[in-house]
Amino acid sequence: MQEPLTNLLDFVGLAWWVELVTDSPRCIYYFGPFLTEQEAETAKPGYVEDLQQEGAQGITFAIKRCKPARLTIDDEPGETRSKKVSTSFSSQLP
Repeated sequence: MQEPLTNLLDFVGLAWWVELVTDSPRCIYYFGPFLTEQEAETAKPGYVEDLQQEGAQGITFAIKRCKPARLTIDDEPGETRSKKVSTSFSSQLP
């Protein structure tokens, strides 16, 4: 029952997503959609662990309502990260 509701919320941009930003490689990753903020928060450690195992460094995160156009965004030359990442609800991970 939750999947149709999650899909509807995603369609209108109200689903919750985990946004992970890495310094090395310089990428932004989106994982979701989730029905609630708590579901996204619960899933986040697994995504962080996967990126750490792949060698990613400088991982920050945000749990947010959004509708990402792409699930992985490589940093483009000349584009500043501040234009691409909202820092609200962000935290630095060890």
